[in-house]
Amino acid sequence: MKLSTVSQFLATVAFTTGCNHHSDKEWTKDELDQLEAKWGYEWGFEGIGTFAHLNYVKCLTEPEEPFDIAILGAPFDTAVTYRPGARFGPRAIRHASGRQSSVRGFNPRASMNPYQNWAKIVDCGDIPITPLDNSVAQTQMTEAFKQLGKRKTTSALATKPKIVTLGGDHSLTLPALRALNEIYGKPVQVLHFDGKMIVCEFRANQSNQAHLDTWNPKAYPSYWGATAFTHGSMFWLANEEGLLSNSSLEQSVHAGLRTRLTGEIDNEDDTAQNWRRFSADDIDIVGTQGIIDRIMGILGTENPVYLSVDIDVLDPAFAPGTGTPEAGGWSTREFIRILRGIEGLNLVGADVVEVSPAYQGPGEETAVAAAQIVYEMVTSMVKRGLGSMGKEDKRHKDEL
Repeated sequence: MKLSTVSQFLATVAFTTGCNHHSDKEWTKDELDQLEAKWGYEWGFEGIGTFAHLNYVKCLTEPEEPFDIAILGAPFDTAVTYRPGARFGPRAIRHASGRQSSVRGFNPRASMNPYQNWAKIVDCGDIPITPLDNSVAQTQMTEAFKQLGKRKTTSALATKPKIVTLGGDHSLTLPALRALNEIYGKPVQVLHFDGKMIVCEFRANQSNQAHLDTWNPKAYPSYWGATAFTHGSMFWLANEEGLLSNSSLEQSVHAGLRTRLTGEIDNEDDTAQNWRRFSADDIDIVGTQGIIDRIMGILGTENPVYLSVDIDVLDPAFAPGTGTPEAGGWSTREFIRILRGIEGLNLVGADVVEVSPAYQGPGEETAVAAAQIVYEMVTSMVKRGLGSMGKEDKRHKDEL
């Protein structure tokens, strides 16, 4: 058969096949429900890698899509001071969440399934952050958080949407706080779980001298100059910009600390910025409930709080996949118990950062821990929303 004849034959087959499609069929709801029942379930190892098999919406380019809680990736790690690789954190956390789903998402500690409740929860994908210019990157992240934080919600129980960010390095917290300050029109308190303390030299007549992390700034090649925007400077910058509530009655909290310091001056400087500190060792004295009680006693249940979790709050035995591991941290079980105990906080946003999967073991223990942390965060957000319902709202929900 000549080539031209073969081409004509194939074109005829394609045309004939195309004419036999059923695109004009009008599907009934029952038929669509049957298809969903037949093909809609995904096993933990199947499907596109969204968090907990949630619906994927490219939220930044679909401005009309409402949601109550968004899972958002910030794959950025060019502000780190030690090991890079956290740009791959969002992808790793999503895949580690594969055994979570709306079908098997019931959280026994909260007696509810956060994925089958009042909140519309979606995976908004990632912010397309440049790895070439940190100044541009922080602008991109800030604008993305502002855009999504002003989105319409689907439920009256959420007046403003909440964003849970998958990092990425810890610098992303600064853009998130900048956005929250604009959205809520006031500074917020922060609950910061981390193995390292973020402090600065702060003097009444010398407030512009800063530690970019907990180490003496002379340890850095400061002769050549250095950017202030790093994964160890975000809270100092936030304080300078007035993004943190600094009322004597509204302190922020560091917890899980155990890193090396320049000296006692670091603690003094941190206190001057209105932070309270709880070390990793405190858990040996007061237990998990003691840590919970101290955190709740400072932050309360009414004021807006941003929750930031550096995965290195966990000991490297449980989370080796991070850029700056610190020996002597909490176990995954201890930390999850603390997260469950602080469910009464008025969370306006959260992040899990510094997951650097290149350094974790083949069992993906770091990403698995991060995925569980996100699950607990989302559960607490949804449960608090239920607590805000009036009796009439609850009766209406029961009738539905």
